Amino acid sequence: MKKLILTPILLLIVGCNSTPNKIIWSDEFDYTGRPDPSKWHHQVIPPNSYGWHNNELQHYIDSESTSYVSNGTLKINALRQAYTYEGDTKEFVSARLNSKFDFKYGRIDVRAKLPREEGTWPAIWTLGSNVNEKGNFYGDSKGNAGWPMCGEIDIMEQTGWEKNVLKGHLHWGHTETKEYFDEGESIEIPNSYDDFHIYSLEWTPNEIILLFDNEPFYVVPNDEKRPYDNPHYLLLNLAMGGTLGGLVSDEFKEATMEVDYVRISKL
Repeated sequence: MKKLILTPILLLIVGCNSTPNKIIWSDEFDYTGRPDPSKWHHQVIPPNSYGWHNNELQHYIDSESTSYVSNGTLKINALRQAYTYEGDTKEFVSARLNSKFDFKYGRIDVRAKLPREEGTWPAIWTLGSNVNEKGNFYGDSKGNAGWPMCGEIDIMEQTGWEKNVLKGHLHWGHTETKEYFDEGESIEIPNSYDDFHIYSLEWTPNEIILLFDNEPFYVVPNDEKRPYDNPHYLLLNLAMGGTLGGLVSDEFKEATMEVDYVRISKL
């Protein structure tokens, strides 16, 4: 695991050298109430028919208790609240949002503050809109590639036990052999739960770059063996427990992932 040290001078240089990009889709959360329904789809039908992937301990629901906008930010809340879907009861509820916008190549910037509570698994990520995952916004309207052949880009994930570590990963299936690949990088970052930080993706026909506060930390070629030549959509969610969430304290009651803005732009 690498340690990323961002000095004020470095940030200033990055900012001065950055060329403004044309924003093609965004949500600044400059309103109050539920997330804008013209921009966001709440994914509430479990893709495993009764539950969610990775042994997650929550159900995702469309409720003002788990997703709302106030004071200029989107709040995604995870709560200890029993909820039953099709006979399957989970101890927790949270929210999983799909953007009603997909794009091929460009940049995503999400400014967010992450939860500090152990057992929480926040994520900012993309899936190919040809995935045809049960309950997602696109269904089979963009194809039926399935996972991992659709390609997945994890811009930000955080485990439930390392709250100042950023994980960026790609999950994909080889375009010819269909073999599954999982590759990425983990880095230590400054305070992720008291301060807002910018989590970004730059995606071109030639490269995939993950950035933290405008500083690249993982770069891979976007070559013909990787299936990253189709439109993707953005997901924001806060999971509980599971593969990367780990153990949840008996004292856990509530945790929040806070998002200041989401911007997708042309490079």
